[in-house]
Formats: sequence, C-alpha cells, structure tokens
Amino acid sequence: MSTSRDGTRIFYKDWGTGRPVVFSHGWPLTADAWDGPMAFLAARGYRVVAHDRRSHGRSDQTWDGNDMDTYADDLATLIDTLDLRDAVLVGHSTGGGEVTRYLGRHGTGRVARTVLVGAVPPLMLKTEANPDGLPLDVFDGIRKATFDNRAQFFKDLTLPFYGFNRPGAAVSEGLRESFWLQGMMGGIVGQLACIRQFSETDFTEDLKAIDVPTLIIHGDDDQIVPIGASAMKSATLVRDATLKVYSGGSHGLAQTQQDAFNADLLAFIEA
Repeated sequence: MSTSRDGTRIFYKDWGTGRPVVFSHGWPLTADAWDGPMAFLAARGYRVVAHDRRSHGRSDQTWDGNDMDTYADDLATLIDTLDLRDAVLVGHSTGGGEVTRYLGRHGTGRVARTVLVGAVPPLMLKTEANPDGLPLDVFDGIRKATFDNRAQFFKDLTLPFYGFNRPGAAVSEGLRESFWLQGMMGGIVGQLACIRQFSETDFTEDLKAIDVPTLIIHGDDDQIVPIGASAMKSATLVRDATLKVYSGGSHGLAQTQQDAFNADLLAFIEA
C-alpha cells in the first residue's frame, strides 16, 4: 500500500525489474484491468506498476478526495514513494485523465513518455465551447443507473464497453464477469463522484503542458469515449503526439485487441 497525504491507503501492484511503466485504469475498474499488458512487459524486462484509484478496488473507500486533482496527487505520491524515474505513464479512459492531470500538476521530471488509451481528455461534456462533447443528460443517466442498481448497470455496460453489442462480435463472458467483479469491488460514493470528474474536468491546459513523446491510441468505434471529441482533439494539443486509430476498436481495445495493443505499446516504449 502507498499512503497518500490525507492518510488514504492506495493499493498497487509492482512486478518485474527495469525501466518503470505505470498504468492508470478506467472507471469503474481496478489495476486488474491491466494484467495482460503488465505481464507482457514484465516478461520483457520492464518494471510494471498499477494502482487502484481511491474508492476503487482494494484501495480505501473515502468520502473526501474523490476528485481529479487528488487522483493525480495520489499517483504522484505512489511514483515518489517508489522513486520511479524515466517512467512511461499509461492511462486508459479516466486513467488517461488522471495521467494528464498528473503531468499538468507535477510535470515530467520523472516521466519519459506517455500513452493515452481511449482517454477522456480534453473534455467529455458538451458545452458552448465544446460542442462536440456529450450532453449532460448522458452522464446524469450514468449516475442514476449506478445509484439505482450498479450491479446490473455494470453488467449491461460491458456490452458497449467492449463492442460486444456489434453484429458478429465474439462475446467473452469471462471478460464481462471480470469487469463486473472489478466494478463491484469499489465504493459507490467514490464511483458516483468519479463520474463528474471524468465527464466535466477540462484537461486542455494539462495536455498543452505535456513535453514528452505521447502516443494516443483510440478505437474508431469507441462507444464510451467517442474519438472525435477526445483523441482527435488531444492529438492537436500535445506538442509531440502520435495518434494511432484502431479500426473497429472498442473502448476496451487493450483487452479485445490485446496482442496488437501490447505490440504497439512495446514499440513506442522502445522507440
């Protein structure tokens, strides 16, 4: 466990030796979502670290601090505690926001490269200044479904998350059950708070502050974080960004297209 400034205990995995690669997971998941890429990189001479965001998974379920700045500070505490240097940060979905906010608040002194996967930046919510975003009622619906019956909602969410609702999709019931289990390990208070954080946080200035090579990976059939309002815009805001679009890729492409994702991740790290 890593202990944050307010005493919150953050669970993390730390496997292998070598250059560190640090993973941040999406909502409402845990570090377990990264098991495949972590095992892949650890077997190839890298040290891989992944944590459960506060109020998610095995970390403490807190009433306070369920906000993007604190998520970023928790990540900073973990990186400092383990004294990680020359690190590669990899963030998926909400985790992509967490990584981006970390870089905006704490800089790139310990970071060499960044990978954003199906990530929420720059801003998911539709506003006058961001007309391509999703309307507020979409996120109100997520809040209501999570509050009313999150067990059923998390099960239903797996279908668009992994693209399993598309014609001819090869549905993995095991992957769906893993998603459900990870989601139900978290605390509903923090999960509800996190919905506002991933939908209403504006990461524009954080993206502009990134000064290390950045790989942006996104599926063009992402039904959770549509590519047009996210990756396409982020790629123009990060000064040294490479955009890789997965044809037919879902929000969960790191699992549904794991071999291709692992290969692309390794190639970018070693470039």
